[in-house]
Amino acid sequence: MENNIFQLQYAMDTFYFLVCGALVMWMAAGFSMLEAGLVRSKNTTEILTKNVMLFAIACTAYMVCGYAIMYDGGIFLEGIAGGKTLVADALKASAENGFDGDSVYSGASDFFFQVVFVATAMSIVSGAVAERMKLWAFLLFAVVMTAFIYPMEGAWTWGGQKVFGMFSLGDDYGFSDFAGSGIVHMAGAAAALAGVLLLGPRKGKYGKNGEIHPIPGANLPLATLGTFILWMGWFGFNGGSVLKLGDIANSNAVAMVFLNTNAAAAGGAIAALLIARILFGKADLTMVLNGALAGLVAITAEPSTPTPLAATLIGAVGGVLVVFSIVMLDKLKIDDPVGAISVHGVVGMWGLMAVPLTNSGATVGGQFIGLLTIFIWVFGASFIAWLVIKAVMGLRVTEEEEYNGLDLVDCGMEAYPEFTTGK
Repeated sequence: MENNIFQLQYAMDTFYFLVCGALVMWMAAGFSMLEAGLVRSKNTTEILTKNVMLFAIACTAYMVCGYAIMYDGGIFLEGIAGGKTLVADALKASAENGFDGDSVYSGASDFFFQVVFVATAMSIVSGAVAERMKLWAFLLFAVVMTAFIYPMEGAWTWGGQKVFGMFSLGDDYGFSDFAGSGIVHMAGAAAALAGVLLLGPRKGKYGKNGEIHPIPGANLPLATLGTFILWMGWFGFNGGSVLKLGDIANSNAVAMVFLNTNAAAAGGAIAALLIARILFGKADLTMVLNGALAGLVAITAEPSTPTPLAATLIGAVGGVLVVFSIVMLDKLKIDDPVGAISVHGVVGMWGLMAVPLTNSGATVGGQFIGLLTIFIWVFGASFIAWLVIKAVMGLRVTEEEEYNGLDLVDCGMEAYPEFTTGK
């Protein structure tokens, strides 16, 4: 009887894990729609191609070696050759060990849940470098990011490995990042920032005298749809990070995580709307969308311990920060078409530093050390990777290609041909 109960709990936990992973995978559609709505129509097909392919590359690269690096020591401890071939070993272990009482879900479901997080980190890069980066340069970086850069910082955090064998963020400093405000979101933003600095801004974005020329997106309904898809997918992102569902305590924890995730998004949207009204005199929809996403990023580091009101306030601070960050980056002439660096980077930092406000097990010092470790590694490694790619094939399209749009340059087709060909 006891074994039957455990088997049922095991099945429920595994099924819950897989469904949450599927929700996170659905966030790929959210990023696609958000970015397609915020770029100009002549770059729509290319940005959609990037989002489909980065997901496929992430799934393959993480399976080949990324997971082994992140959870098996990787090249600095055992070497890639000594790491496990994940899927085969996970399935074999599940079949041989059965329900041994030690695992709450199968190894295969763990890989699936982890790999969609990797793709999310890479999706953040896509929007920030939009409209002027070569497609193949971006896809080559996606291989490096998902096979090596992300798994290394993941090994030091969720993987429990020591940073270059020197110190442990978790054991030595008590660093905590429940679902990835820093490990996923800030990491993606750091990689994006490195690329954006090397790329430079889009033509016409900034004037010779320092003036800023807004470049509006082509389809705000699509951007809004993308935001709601991301909002929904985030319940899997944070809720799945509880890891279990099949008992009372974990069921209550999942419910609280869902509640706080939603509350933070709402707080971020409201705060961004109010700040935009104060600063610009208008209800700026793009700021509202980014405010909701900022609230989600902010609460991701610790969605289980705040009260709903505290979660709302944490999200609201994220909504305020993202508006000021977007304005500031524009003044610094750092061109980010979708605001990804602000949403996921600046607010990701806030999310990490907010953890000690509600989680007594975390410290400000420990969170800051973890933040610096992740940012320095990802930004530095990404900058080097971008530089190598630039030397090999170049990063940026020509001025003429940028003017004509990347849809025709990279894909040979337009997203809205009836509006651009006169037919």
